[in-house]
Amino acid sequence: MQEIHGTAMHYPWGTTDAIPAILGIPADGRPYAEYWLGAHPSAPATADGVRLDELIASDPSLLGEAAGAFDFRMPFLIKLLSARHALSLQAHPPTEKAIEGYAREDAVGLALDDPLRCYKDQSGKPEILVALSEFALLMGFRNPQRTWDLFTELGVGDVVDPVIGPLVFRRGSAATEEVFLDVLSLVDDRAEILNRVLVAAVAHADAPGELGEFARLVIELDSHFPADPGIMAACLMNQVHLAPGQAVVIPPGTMHAHLFGTGVEVQASSDNVLRGGLTQKHIAVDELVRLVDFDELTPVIHDGVEDAPGVHRYDTGFAEFAVWRLESQPQRVASVPADGRLRIALVTRGRAKLSDGVRDLELEHGQAVLIPANNPTVSVTGDAQVFVGAPGVR
Repeated sequence: MQEIHGTAMHYPWGTTDAIPAILGIPADGRPYAEYWLGAHPSAPATADGVRLDELIASDPSLLGEAAGAFDFRMPFLIKLLSARHALSLQAHPPTEKAIEGYAREDAVGLALDDPLRCYKDQSGKPEILVALSEFALLMGFRNPQRTWDLFTELGVGDVVDPVIGPLVFRRGSAATEEVFLDVLSLVDDRAEILNRVLVAAVAHADAPGELGEFARLVIELDSHFPADPGIMAACLMNQVHLAPGQAVVIPPGTMHAHLFGTGVEVQASSDNVLRGGLTQKHIAVDELVRLVDFDELTPVIHDGVEDAPGVHRYDTGFAEFAVWRLESQPQRVASVPADGRLRIALVTRGRAKLSDGVRDLELEHGQAVLIPANNPTVSVTGDAQVFVGAPGVR
């Protein structure tokens, strides 16, 4: 068991204060969008100055029985994420699609750093986001008829009919797929449709319930992505709001976009992203058709299952990772789960003492430790919140 140090990512959509507050460092005016703790080769954590990917490569036994399942690589990445405004609409592939896409792009000679390339590796990329603050995101597609009704309630049904008409004239996922791909091409004179929607949204921004939420989404997205056709694409999606401790599991193929808030995100260690709007980066329409699930989705919010006092498990079903939230108290000892697997434990609040019978580590919020597979029993005491990530399979 040893302390590890992650890497901050200063993407422009990040907040300036939330992650520094967790890390216990001064805010310096820069956006702190993410803080990575993993063995991803582009920004690996370090242990005593040694890169985590190199440490694992030199001693794969750190991973435990999961090593062979992932070609002796650490399969997950745990990170802090803090969004000031919306990220791009995006989806990630399952493993089989990543393998196919990577081979296809290799075959046509696309370099890994080519902006047209979608598949940077051969890994799938499921995710989970656990909120630390109030958190909002878009996830999956709303019932098509309900989306039509919201535009009608906004007073622009006749305006948007040329592009969203299929939501009522076609059935199921085919309707959503056609409209999603069509609105991404809103340019020139058709961009006037978006202008009309924005004017109507301003007029309904104070409306109660789902209509007001729908209107405010349009206004918020336009403030950061003026006249972007991805705004209309986002209008087809479910809005999800999380309270601290609540989570959403995002399977591959699910279109999503974080809107605002701070949380802990755990994902497969992969760079594969297909963007679907609200971005200046390449949108590969053909790949979206191959990959994205356009079926109606009812998002499920997970509160975590309390397996033991203060130990909350978030079920994902993914092989790449498993996640727990530990709420420790001074007079109560909690055990770090996932014996026999490599684990990363990150303190997000308070102060915790981790003990493995040989060594005690006192950790403040923002500090993290690597727990090798051969550290079977690690206890946590103190008044703290600790997130634990591990491979989902042994």
